[in-house]
Amino acid sequence: MAFLDKVKSLGRKIAESGTIVETIKKKASERNKKIVLCEGEDPRVVKAAAECVEDRIARIVLLGDPALIKSRNPEVDLAGVEIVDPVKSPKLNDYANLLYELRKAKGMTEEQALEQAKDPTFFGALMLKAGDVDGLVSGACHSTANTLRPGLQIIKTAQGVKAVSSFMLMVPPAGGNKYVEDDLLVFADCGLNPTYTAEGLAECAIATAKSAMDIGGLDPRVAMLSFSTMGSAKHDNVTLVQEATRIAKEKAPELALEGELQFDAAIVPEVAALKAPDSKVAGHANVFIFPDLQAGNIGYKIAERLGGFQAIGPICQGFAKPLNDLSRGCKAADIVCAVAITALQVVD
Repeated sequence: MAFLDKVKSLGRKIAESGTIVETIKKKASERNKKIVLCEGEDPRVVKAAAECVEDRIARIVLLGDPALIKSRNPEVDLAGVEIVDPVKSPKLNDYANLLYELRKAKGMTEEQALEQAKDPTFFGALMLKAGDVDGLVSGACHSTANTLRPGLQIIKTAQGVKAVSSFMLMVPPAGGNKYVEDDLLVFADCGLNPTYTAEGLAECAIATAKSAMDIGGLDPRVAMLSFSTMGSAKHDNVTLVQEATRIAKEKAPELALEGELQFDAAIVPEVAALKAPDSKVAGHANVFIFPDLQAGNIGYKIAERLGGFQAIGPICQGFAKPLNDLSRGCKAADIVCAVAITALQVVD
């Protein structure tokens, strides 16, 4: 009960602060975590690194050639930012040995490990694995695959987790939305896994509920979405969501989680009263688990473009240590937000 009271108190703080982003940054600053940014060649990343240090959101390690970074960004004050050149780092051989031990069973040689460790994203992932930083953010100028591959090969998934997933923080426009009780919704999976098994979808739901608490300060009410509500339609796709709901309830019986629900039944009280009158989640959901990536990606973009919601993410979950991917169209402010969220994902 004490934990739930703490969560609800945080939710009130979010409302009082004005924006979820401001609250996330403030919470991150209180944790003083060390985050590595792998793309020192990108001016947006350099600017974000300086902002994070100036605002004390996190301690920052920026990867790249220090002389080049400073000469290309003369207007940016990098005092307090630790800049590390992977190729010249005194820890390069140690990291290469770590990579070799992790990947030798897959056929990697010591020479290959040394070359791979010089890559900034791999170097950053090795820093994280070794415990020299608390989290990693990359992807401003590299593909998602280039960011997640080192994560999957080096950091790997958390204990008991079979697959990494992602979620979006969905912030309603100014003035709010009458169906959003907590000034924040969480959508998953909108950016990572194209398809799910029932077990994988259940795992995503449980992980997203935890992220909603840890990052968004929500008391999660989880809706397992479908085109059917409580058996109103029969189809294999519906059966998958029903089975995922059963597994999630079995694994996390303390969660307020219900399914299968259509979106309107999940968020509109009047519809919920007709379609799912006995549900404590229907009509009041704040965490929405889409049945696959296609639905999730479409859903968040409709909310963003037609509903005026601010979409923050996708944010990765399920790694053994925090690692997040950026959009290549991101702005410096987006990177700062990603750093703050990554800091909040650190398990002490």
